[in-house]
This record gives sequence, structure tokens and C-alpha cells, in this order.
Amino acid sequence: MISDNPTPMVDTPPSSESFNLKKTISLYTKKWSWFLFTTLLSLGLAYLYLRYQIPQYEATANIMLISEKDASDPSAVFNDLSLFSENEDAKVEDEILVFTSRGVINEVADKLDLNLRYFTQGRVLETELYKNIPIAINFIASDSIINTTRFNFYIDINSDSGFNYRINEEDTPKKVVFGETIPTPFGGMIITPKTESDASLIGRNLRIQLTPLNQVTERLRTSIIVYQSAKSSKVLSISLDDAITDRAKDIINTLISEYDAYTSYIKNIRSKNTSEFIDNRIQLIASDLVNVDDSIVRFKTGNKITDVSSEAGQFLTSSAQNQQVLDESKTQLRVLNYMEESLGDDNSSFEPIPANLGSGDPAISALAARYSELLANRDRLLRSAGEKNLVVVELDQSLNSIRQSLRQNIENASKSLRIRIGSLENQSDRINSKIYSVPGQERRLRSIERKQGIKESLYLYLLQKREEAAITLTSTSPNLKIIDSAYSDGSPVSPNKQMVYIGAFFLALFLPFSVIYVSDLLDTKIHNKEDLEAIITNIPILGEIPKIKSKHMPLVQRNDRSLLSESFRMIRTNFDYVRRGRHVKDYDNVIFVTSTINGEGKSFFSMNLALTFANTDKRVLLIGADIRNPKIDLEPLKKKKDKVTKIGLTEYLADDSILIGETITSYDDKNNKIDVMLSGNVPPNPAELLMSERMKPLFDKVSEQYDYVIVDTAPSMLVTDTLLFSQYAGHTVYMTRAEYTEKPILKFAKELHANNKLRGMMLVVNDVEQANFGYGAKYGYYGAPKKKPLFGWFSKS
Repeated sequence: MISDNPTPMVDTPPSSESFNLKKTISLYTKKWSWFLFTTLLSLGLAYLYLRYQIPQYEATANIMLISEKDASDPSAVFNDLSLFSENEDAKVEDEILVFTSRGVINEVADKLDLNLRYFTQGRVLETELYKNIPIAINFIASDSIINTTRFNFYIDINSDSGFNYRINEEDTPKKVVFGETIPTPFGGMIITPKTESDASLIGRNLRIQLTPLNQVTERLRTSIIVYQSAKSSKVLSISLDDAITDRAKDIINTLISEYDAYTSYIKNIRSKNTSEFIDNRIQLIASDLVNVDDSIVRFKTGNKITDVSSEAGQFLTSSAQNQQVLDESKTQLRVLNYMEESLGDDNSSFEPIPANLGSGDPAISALAARYSELLANRDRLLRSAGEKNLVVVELDQSLNSIRQSLRQNIENASKSLRIRIGSLENQSDRINSKIYSVPGQERRLRSIERKQGIKESLYLYLLQKREEAAITLTSTSPNLKIIDSAYSDGSPVSPNKQMVYIGAFFLALFLPFSVIYVSDLLDTKIHNKEDLEAIITNIPILGEIPKIKSKHMPLVQRNDRSLLSESFRMIRTNFDYVRRGRHVKDYDNVIFVTSTINGEGKSFFSMNLALTFANTDKRVLLIGADIRNPKIDLEPLKKKKDKVTKIGLTEYLADDSILIGETITSYDDKNNKIDVMLSGNVPPNPAELLMSERMKPLFDKVSEQYDYVIVDTAPSMLVTDTLLFSQYAGHTVYMTRAEYTEKPILKFAKELHANNKLRGMMLVVNDVEQANFGYGAKYGYYGAPKKKPLFGWFSKS
């Protein structure tokens, strides 16, 4: 709504805000109908989606993996070897991959015949059958062919004995009897009824779909979810979403059974391979053990030993004894040598010899003792008698004889001792050599015995593990423990009605919001006075003209209280306010109406502004100066069959004989009178014609005779016509159009004002949506009062 306050005409910049929340919100609230429509549409589509969407049910089972480190597992025979230790967390992850492996799931799909599906026809949707299937199909071809075939056909059961068969839905049905072989591209098939079926066969329309087994397997692999119930836990949860609860439970239970069978098969293979490996190793180690025993025998035989340690002790004892005897013999030899040296070589000298030296020879000892006795007697006699005494002489002879015998015996004994010493030394050398060779022999023997011990330990270890593997092979332990078999609470998990409706609601809000946001982001056009003020701050804005939906140009009438008339009255008021503030000397009552480009409503504004001024009983002249593209006409006058002159501005400027009064036509509509000078015929030289010297007398005269002269001119940016005679304008109304005028081209208007090419520029926004009136706020319109009943006034009073 146009405000009565003329303050927007002051040439002061409007207050600018970085973000106007109210304006931003109003941008979307003005399009509330969009949000309402998309919300209703989205919720309706969500309802239809939920109405015809097949619900999905979730089945879940919980199992606990039994550790393979117990003694029942074949690999447990090597658990005491660090080489075969395993990470339990990684083991659980590996088992999850086994659950979803292609081989295990393929067995599940094959066992449950999931590649063969049955559908019963409904009015809109098909319903899949699972357990209560009224027929049985037997394929003659092998399973390898069936499992790779894609085939679809229809049967309509019309009696207890037969049915109609067709491959495509539009094909002509073929009557077939139950049990008859039906030819197919992959081989024959036989369809028979199930006697245990509860439902009646007659009237059932079925569609049977045969899908390649590998495709069913891949679809199941992506649908089955296996996960740990907790971190580092051996409990696994298996879940599957399916349209049929019983089928989901059967798939999960069969999957658990197939996994257990598969792992048992793998475990038996591992047990068998382990047993064979142990047998082979036992044979190799037994052969190595025999070789080691032979090496010990050869070593002891070659070195003539039985026990290296005991024989080494004997050698040490023999060496000590032999050394003792050798030392004694050498001592005796030294004693004999001393005795021999004591006897001397001279027979005339009688020296005493050592006695009791322990030579070990009794004869020598006796002779030595006798010699010493006789020598003592001689020394006693020599004290009383001389050497020539017969007794002394006899004693000398006896002593010489004994000395000679003693010397002979000592020599013989010395020879015997030397021989003995030599023998003892040789024997000592032999014993020492054996003693020196003992450490090396013991080292070699220990090396061989070490190999023997290792081989024996491995041999005994493998014998024990072979027995354990044999026991494991005959008694396979379970691989898992079923905590909860597959179960379902019967509530559909998808589609989630609440989430679908919430998603539809937010999508309904997002779509118009995004459209409005993107369109506003890409919008380069003005929409109301506020947008214009944000771009041009130094040109006054007279007001806004509402958007009028009409096939014909709407015109302001006298005493008209429509929104269009009120808008022009506000523009008239604001114009008078600006006009009084400018004090223009020449042509103060001449108003030029122009715009940047064509189509911004110059002619519409010019005609209605003239009628608005005429409502105040002013004399008003409307001149059509857009001689290139005339838009002002007097069609309403033509309808009234009034006289309308065909001579206009063009003829006046081109022909000096034509007077101004001949070009003016009066227009009267319900006592609302204006004079109009039409543009006339389109000339070949409009620019030169507008520079005619007759232009100044025209404006001089009409400005004197009329209170207001309104001139509809050509667009300023497209042609130079308006600028050629703009000196005759006291004021210029520059038209812009909402949702039409581009913001960048308004720079041209700013340049015209800055260069003072158009006098007294004022702006008007045309074709504004009523919701955008008043800086984007819709306050409504204070219009004509409604008629009240006569008695209504008295009741109020």
C-alpha cells in the first residue's frame, strides 16, 4: 500500500541492513500457496507409495562361534606351537566373510529353490506365494541348465485336471493337462497339483518366474547382514529383510545349517590332511632316527668304546698308577747309581756306602749290609793292627769280593730298571694319547646323541598328535552354538510410514524453498520500491503502480477508489511535493515520461497520470512524443464514435501550415476531460524531425494554455529521441517495471541523472505485485466502505 508520507522523495540514502530477516521470511511466506500445494501433493504421493509398496519384514538370529583352540579342533594339535597361534578378532571377521561367501549362500538358494518364485495376480499388485503353493513344477533338464536359465510364464487354473498356459501375458492361452510335459526353450517341464494345498486350485492365476541361481545368490549376499553383537565378541547376529517373513527365517536358519556343514567339512579335510601330514613326518623322522642310531654304532665301533665317560675315568686312573710306578723306578735307578758311584773304581780304597736306601733288591741290600759290616770290622782292626795284618788282608779280600759282587748286582739291577722305565714311559704315552682324544670323541658323540634326542622327541610328539588327530577325525565338535533361531516380531521394517511422511513433508518444504531461493539468487530484476532504492539513492521515487490483470489498458476514472487510482493519486501528491521543492522556472508544468527500454509502461503511466491530474479539474494535455513506436491511442473515444483527428505531432512538425489546435483531440469520460496530441504517422526521419524549430513554440504555447503537459517519449537507452528535446521538460518521470527491468541497466538512469541529461528526474515502479507493496509488506488496502443495511446504522447507534 502506498504511504501518504512523502518522505521517500527526499534525496537521502535508505538505511541499509546486512541481513533483513523479515524480508527474507516474507520472500517465502508470500508463496505460501506453493508450500501448501507441494505439501498436499507430496503427502498424497507418500500415501500412494505406502499404499502400493510391498512391506519388508526383518528376521534375526543370534549364534555364538565356538573357538577352534579347543582340543577337538584339528588345528589344536599345534596350539602349543607359536607358529600356529591366531588372532581371535581376525578369526571372527573371517567367519563373517564365510557366512556371506558365494559358495555358502549359493547352497542356501539352491536348497530352498529361491530361483523359482510364484506370484498370484491381484487388481493392482502381485502377491508372492511361498509355502502355500498349489502346484509343483518338475524340470526335465539337469540342474546345471535350470540354474542358469531365465524364464517367465503364466498359468490360469480353470479345473481340477488342467490349466491354461502362456509364456507372455498377452499370448493366447494354451490348454494343458496336469502331468503333461510342456516344451520350453531349455527342456520340458511337468506341472502337477499339490494335494496338501489348502486353497482351491480353480480360479488361481499364477505367474512363475525362474531366475538364474547366481543372480539370486548375489541379491542375497547384498541383503544378508552379519555383524558382531559387541566388540571382541564371538556372538554374531544375522539379519535379513524380506517381503515374506517365513522365507526370511528359512533363509537364515538354512544359512546357519550350511555354514555349520561347510565348516565341519573344512574341519574334516583339515583333520585328514593333518593326519596324513603327521604320518609322513613320522616316517621321515623314523628313518632319520635309524640313521642317527647307526651313526652312534659306527662311532663306538670305530673308536672301540662303549662308554666314553667311564673309559675316560679308567684312563686317568691307569695314567696315575703308571706315573707312580714310573716315579718309583726312576728313584730306585737314581739310588743304584748313587751306590755305584759310592763304590768307586779303585779296589784299594775302602769307602763306606749308603745303607738302607730302599733300592728294592734284597741281594743288593744284603751285600751292602755285609760290606758295611766287614768295612766296620776292618776299621776296628786297623786301630790295633796294620794293613799287613792277615786278618786285615783277609778282610780286604772279602771286601773286594763283596764290592765286585755288589757292583755287578747294581749294574744288573740298573739295566732292569731302565728297561722297566722305558716300558712305563711308553705305556704312559699311550694312556695320555687316549686321554687327549676323549674330549673330541665325547663332543662328536654328544652331537650325534643330541640329534638322536631331537628325533626321538619329535617322533614321540608326532605319535601322540597322530592319535589326537585320529580321534578328532572320528568325532567332529560343533562349530557354533545357536543362541536364538531366526525370529521376527511381525512388524514391517520398511517402508517406515513415519519416516516416509516426515521425508515427504520436508521434501515438500524443500522443493519450493529451493526454487524460491535459487530464483531469488539468480534474480536480477527489481520487484518494488525497496529494490529500486537499494540501487538508486539520489533520485526521488514517486511511488508504485500495482499490477492489474486486464486484457485492455485500465484507465483511472473520476471518483475511482480502486488501488490503481489511489496509487496514481499518491504519485500525484508526491510529484507536487517534489515540484514545490525544486522551483523550476521554465516549463514547470511540462512532465516528460521516459524509460530505459521498451515495455516498461510509459504510455500506460502517461495516460493515467493525465487522467489523475484531470480529476482535480485541471487542464491537462497528453502528447504522444514516441513517434517511432506510438502507443497512445484513443480507442475509448472511437467506441463512443466521437470525432478523433488523425493529425498528430509528426504532421505538426513536418508541415508548417498545420496549427497546434488542429492536432489536439479532447477526451471526455464521465466529466473527466483531457486533451490529447497523438504521435501521428511514423516518419522516416524521427530524430531530425524532433529537432525541428517548431518544437519550442509548441511547448511554449501548451505550457501557457494547460496546467499540466504530459509527454510520452521514447525509451532513452534505445534511441536519442528523448534527449533531443529534453530541454523543454520541467520534470522527467523515469519509468521502471517490476519483474521486468534489470538491475544492471539502471546504471544508465544513474548516468543520465549524474550528467543532468534529463531535467528533474523522478522514478516510478510499475506493475508491482500487491504482495510487494510497501517495502515488501502486504498490509491490505483501505478502500471504499461496504454498504450497510439501513437498520444496521440504527442498531449500532
